[in-house]
This record gives sequence, structure tokens and C-alpha cells, in this order.
Amino acid sequence: MITVDEALTGREALLAAAGDHPYARHALRDDQAVRGWRHGGAVGWLLPPGEWSAGGAVGAPGPALDVFAAHRADGTLRAGQSINLPHADPDEVAARLPVARLIEWDFLWTTAPPPHQPEQERVERLTAADHPALTALIEEAFPSTTSRPGEPGIVDWYGIRDGDRLLACGADRSRADIGFLAGLTVAPGLRGRGLGAALTAGMTGALFARYDTVALGVYPDNLGAIRLYRRLGFTATERRTSIKLA
Repeated sequence: MITVDEALTGREALLAAAGDHPYARHALRDDQAVRGWRHGGAVGWLLPPGEWSAGGAVGAPGPALDVFAAHRADGTLRAGQSINLPHADPDEVAARLPVARLIEWDFLWTTAPPPHQPEQERVERLTAADHPALTALIEEAFPSTTSRPGEPGIVDWYGIRDGDRLLACGADRSRADIGFLAGLTVAPGLRGRGLGAALTAGMTGALFARYDTVALGVYPDNLGAIRLYRRLGFTATERRTSIKLA
């Protein structure tokens, strides 16, 4: 058992404690009865059942890990659930929690539309009729993605076509008051021609019509994508650690 510095209830209280951190704004929806805590420089929360993650935190990773380890020990968190922490040392995580899978990734965000890119006007919102083409492109170009037609949490799909052929696609996974891009994909034979930049810029511009901040996630070893995203204005970044509990 652990005694936190302060128990927090509701999105407004959590965001105030977290300084309106963009990751917290993305994770916490307006319609959720969420509870959380402030402890030793970290602000964390538990999400209702059925959400994409059981909980998360921003701030100092050590105190966040302390609280989540206590939740796992008392059964609040169970095997198979996932949590998202500020970047934590994998050895420290493994010493405190039973880990089935640990993934490190970067959360990038921007508060301004990107500079205009050639051909970004070709980006269009797709419909359910495009799902077979989306599925075929994803299987060919990005089979490891978790963003697929019909997946919960996807608001819209966007793409670039050449006639009937889908050349590039991306998912709008916006939550709460943060726009979020996911599953950005370009057909393998067409990479390096500016389609990724056009897709990212076009989607980001579309989301800025509804949000004041747009974010995305990228693996740290995807250096080409990171260079592109930074060029398009995604210069604010935070390394994250996602853990599936054993």
C-alpha cells in the first residue's frame, strides 16, 4: 500500500495538477469519471474499464512507478492490462512490475499548423467504401500497425489517391481536446516522393480546424519519420514507456 500526496477526482483536477500537459489532455476524455493522484512530482490516473489503457501518468517516472506497482500488488491493476508512463528505465520497471511487454515511444506535438507541402491538397477524408483499399495498403505497407479499419477509437481515415489506387493513408485517433495522427502509411514503391509529408501536413491542417494541439506517436528508431515530423513542426516531444502487465 502507498499513501499518495493528493488524491484527485475528475479530468479538470487532474489537468490542473498536470499543468495541462498535452499527453494528459489526450488520455483523459471529458465524459469520463476518472480518478487519480499527485505523488512526488508525478500526476497519474486510472481509466474506466474498456478503455485503451488502464492508466497513465506524466511527470517523474519513479513516483508514478511506485503508485502503479502498489496498484498491481493490491489487484487494482491486473495481468493483461496496460499502463503508460513517462520514460522509465526498463530494468527498474521489471524490478517493480510483472512485465509482459514494454515499448518505448515518443509522443510529439505541435500547436501550429505545418508549413504547406506540395500536393497536400490531394489529402481527402475516406469513407467506409474505402475500407478494403485501406486494409490492402496497410497489409502491404504497415502490417504491424494497431490502426486498422473498424478498430475502436478511430474517428476518421484520410488518404491520397491516384485514380482508384490508394497511395497513402492515415488514421485520425483524436481524443478529448487533442488531435492525434496514427498509422501514417505510404505504399512501399512510392516512398521518398513527398507523399508522407503531404499526408501528414494535410491531416494536421484538417485537425487544426477542431483542435488547438495535434500530436502523434513514433518509435525512437524511426529516424526518417522523426526528421519529417520535426520539419513539419512537431518539435515538442516526450519519451514514453508503455507496459503490458503480466
